[in-house]
Amino acid sequence: MSKALTKTDFNFPGQKSVYHGKVRDVYNINGEKLVMVATDRISAFDVVLPEGIPYKGQMLNQIAAKFLDATTDICPNWKLATPDPMVTVGVMCEGFPVEMIVRGYLCGSAWRAYKSGVREICGVKLPEGMRENQKFPTPIITPTTKAEMGMHDEDISKEEILAKGLATPEEYATLEKYTLALFERGTKIAAERGLILVDTKYEFGKHNGQIYLMDEIHTPDSSRYFYSEGYEERFEKGEPQKQLSKEFVREWLMENGFQGKEGQKVPEMTPEIVNSISERYIELYEHITGETFVKADTAELASRIEKNVTEYLK
Repeated sequence: MSKALTKTDFNFPGQKSVYHGKVRDVYNINGEKLVMVATDRISAFDVVLPEGIPYKGQMLNQIAAKFLDATTDICPNWKLATPDPMVTVGVMCEGFPVEMIVRGYLCGSAWRAYKSGVREICGVKLPEGMRENQKFPTPIITPTTKAEMGMHDEDISKEEILAKGLATPEEYATLEKYTLALFERGTKIAAERGLILVDTKYEFGKHNGQIYLMDEIHTPDSSRYFYSEGYEERFEKGEPQKQLSKEFVREWLMENGFQGKEGQKVPEMTPEIVNSISERYIELYEHITGETFVKADTAELASRIEKNVTEYLK
């Protein structure tokens, strides 16, 4: 069984602090750069699951790096280099405390809300008579707050973001413009791979007074993809779409009685389950990038990362 990296405890040159997120560990270097390590941790329903998924961090990091490079003409982003398959180093930005979620189709939590009678999400009015997985007339932006560890992200409207001073009107206009342009680019790239980019989230921050795209972009952890082939047919029949996202992990958890609610226990993650999740992620990677996934050596993961990052920072 290949090794998975679930915990990091590095001490890089110039390191000031470290933040351990649900999936990524972010090291602050001299208050100027960030070293973001995409671990093999996996989270669902805002809970970090007990087992790591081999190669997941490498896949997410490489997909994000590829899409960051493919969108620099739309907006500046934080990436400087990828010194290791699981690491991106970038400029330090002061993040906006909101996540820009953009949806091209009615599904997931938006569909669950719609089905229960909700007709407005984050201040966006939804048309009557829509069905699950139906395409919106134009993509909609449904931001959420960026919650602290262990807390759930909350829906928030543009009006509330402005009223709370989380962004100025000018900043928010730029966030919206970038979000829609990035989604359009992602949609186009996905279509070339026989995929539909259903919804995704972007995080932005400021660096030297300029708005930058941060974190990851168009990965299966932050995005949902459908296969284009058979989409119409399944939609007409009201059948579930064949999708490329982390949704299959959520579905497995729900089938086994876990939705992150109090008192619920994460089902046992056997080596078979872990392996099957890893294989699904490789499938995701190859479909999304159109490239064959090359597994990096996992024998000495932590020391490999430490060596690569230290050499880069020197």
